[in-house]
Formats: sequence, structure tokens, C-alpha cells
Amino acid sequence: MQSFKSAFVLSALTVTICSSLLFAQTAPPADLVVPPGPPAYVKAGPVDGSQIDPGTPVSGITLSMPPNGASSSAIFMNSTFGRSSSSGNTMAHNPRNNTGGTIDGLTTVSTFAGAFAAQAGPFTGDVFPFVMLGNHPAAGGTTTFTTNISEVSLTLLNADGTVLTTVPFAPFETLTLNSPNFQDAMYSSSPSPTQFADAVQRAEFFHTLQPGQPWHTRLSPLVVNRVNITVPRFVNIRLGNGQIIQARSYFIGTAADGSTFVLMLDLLFNFFFSNEVVNEINLGNFQTDALNLAAFPNTFLFSLNVNSPNTPGGCCVLGFHTYFFDPTVVPQPRWLSLFASWISPGLFGAGFQDVLALSHEISETFDNPLLFNPAPDWQFPGQPPNSTVCQNNLESGDPVEVLPNAAFPVTLRVRDKPFTYHPQNEALLQWFEMGATSNAIGGAFSYPNTAVLPHSAVPCPQ
Repeated sequence: MQSFKSAFVLSALTVTICSSLLFAQTAPPADLVVPPGPPAYVKAGPVDGSQIDPGTPVSGITLSMPPNGASSSAIFMNSTFGRSSSSGNTMAHNPRNNTGGTIDGLTTVSTFAGAFAAQAGPFTGDVFPFVMLGNHPAAGGTTTFTTNISEVSLTLLNADGTVLTTVPFAPFETLTLNSPNFQDAMYSSSPSPTQFADAVQRAEFFHTLQPGQPWHTRLSPLVVNRVNITVPRFVNIRLGNGQIIQARSYFIGTAADGSTFVLMLDLLFNFFFSNEVVNEINLGNFQTDALNLAAFPNTFLFSLNVNSPNTPGGCCVLGFHTYFFDPTVVPQPRWLSLFASWISPGLFGAGFQDVLALSHEISETFDNPLLFNPAPDWQFPGQPPNSTVCQNNLESGDPVEVLPNAAFPVTLRVRDKPFTYHPQNEALLQWFEMGATSNAIGGAFSYPNTAVLPHSAVPCPQ
């Protein structure tokens, strides 16, 4: 037997739900009222796609807890599952108008490089390099990336293998494609309407932009596939001590708008997501010169509750960004890959609805596309002075997701009617510098709501 070892995201967007909520095992769970809760955070890394066989069926697999014995709330940390080696997996490399980006030795998106120096804390004076998506702001010009979208619907099975229900993505397709992530609106950082992530990026490099010279990084959405994933009611999991247990794969409930939402076991989602991304790469749908998105409907990930495997553990991951790579090819191809869920209203607080997860992950992909942009150890906002709830990477969405005013409402017209979206405010590069002042637009540390982060990051207590 071979095993697939994958690790996703430097930082996934998560919100905690009370893990004491109980669900029936033999009947669909009752409607679930989700209380707001403090976020949880996870770390991991890129995915070696050459080790993934997308033809592996879910039937008969055994998922494994992380080998270090940690809870599966440390999502995607070296998750493994057994698979047959008979199919002979290969990854197709299908470049489309890609000259290898701007990093020698890689075939991936176009990027620009820079650096900043820490201005406070134990790292004062240390220089932190970064690589970001797009063209250098001093050079001007517009860079447009295709966002390849695979829309995923879910068919949920009963314990006997019959269909309980299907949760389609179709009701959210038009709203997603017409969201501020892909459609223009007015923002103070741009003289003309532009997309949300571009507006944020322009705000942090506002001091670098040349007067009268346009500079934009834009996304062009393209639905490349619509797939359905069948989810079993139960799955086998191998614990760290070698014991194999059976656990619930999913739970469902009903949102305020009548839509079904799904809580899915993160270990199983890992399996589905990896297979889906590699399958789209092999079909030529996901490309190295693009952003590649697996979009799910109201799908939130929970960790295994080892002591009670028929009730959910910690919850809920709403999205993450990572990249898949093939180490057998030179130059090495890297496919930027995102998971984001549509979020129906009323499930979470702080405006966590519709495309907030998608905006969070896209903005973080702009600022940290290859997952290696470091930052001085920073403390999450709102923590007590001595708290060591900290991170040390350039993940622009994470400092804001813990705040009560995380969302920035943007109203656009969809099907000739107004619809108010809730993309997430983002921390700007200057927040991570830990300086007393900012050279971003208007001296801001966050954007579009510049009041969300009124000062720069607080160094993590030592």
C-alpha cells in the first residue's frame, strides 16, 4: 500500500462552533443555530500532487490522524489515507500562455518581489522578503489572471448507501461570479472601479504608484467544470495508536435562507479536495498561470471528536489557499489552488456570509501566493497583553477575521437587483511592519475599512 501525504495552507479561514452540539445518527439532524465563536487557526504547507491518485474511490479507504498524535483540528497536517498503487498516477502539465512567471525554476503565476523591515519588537531591523501576485507596482500596467472555477455539489448518503440529499452549488453560481471578487466597484484606492483584491493591493502600494500610470491585478472568472462528490455517512479512521474507528463523515442543517449547510470531517475533505484538484489539473482545467478554485456550497470543515466520533469536533473551516506542485518536472510547475465555501446568512457572526471566505483567500493569495512570505511574530488583535496567540506569516486576512467588524459590505446589482456582499477587510503590508506610522493609503493599516486595524501589529510576547 502507498499513502498520500498532503498538507494544506499556511492559514485557513476558520470560525469555532460549540462542539457540544449533538446530531442524530439515524435521521437528518434538526436545523442548527450556529452561535458566533472565537476563530481557530491551522498551519500546513503545499501539496505534492504527484503522490495523489485522483481515481482512488472513497469506498474502502481508511483515513489517518496526523502521525504526531495531534487532534485533526490541526487540519491537513500530514493527513494520510491508504490507496492502491495499481492505477499509476501521472500529473498532466498543461501550460496556457505561461512563460514560467518571474521566478527562475518555477512554472507558475507572474509575481513581483520586495521586502520590508520590522520596526518594533525583537525582530526590529530584520528584513522580511516577500513575493506577491502580479506586476511590480512601480512598473505599472495591468495583469489579469484567469480564475478557473470547479463548482462542487455534494450528494450525501445514508448509512445504507441510499441518497439522503444533494446540496447543489448552482444556486450560488451567479452570485459568486458577480461578486466584488470579480466585478468592479468604487474604492478610494483606485480612480476607476476595480475588483476587491486589486483595491486592497493598490492601497498597500499606494505610495509606489506612479501618477497617471495605471496598475492593477485583476481576475477573470471561468467556470471550467461542475462536479458532484458523493459523501458516505461514515468513514474509517486510523488513530495514532493504530486503532481503527468509524466516524461520522458529515452533519447537515438548514440556514435562515432555507439552504442546506454541511459540516464535513476535515480528513475526508482533504481526500476529496486533493483528488478534485489533481483531476482538474489532468483535465487541463486548472492551470499554472491562473488561480484555481474549488467552490463549495455551505460546506464547513470540522475535526474528529476522538472521544465521541458520531458528534463533530472543533469547527469550522470556511476556506484555505495552497498550491500543488510536481517535483518530477523541471521547471517545477505550481498550481495555486483555493477552497472557499459560499456562506448563507445567519450561520456566523461578524458578517461572515456569502463571499467573505472567498475574498479572504483571494486576498491572501495576492499577498502570499507561494506560502513562504514570513513576517515578524505578531499577536492577534484583541488578545490580552501577554497572550502568545500569534503567527509569523504574511496572511493578510487572519488578523481581521477575529474582529467583530470583519466584513466590508459592498452592494452590486445582480440580475438587475441590488445585492449586498460581505468581502472581508484585510490587513495591509504596513500592519505587519509594526511601525508607528504607515505609508499605505491615508496612513492606513487595514483596508477598505481603515478603522478596523487602527495601529500596526503588536509583537508577540517572548
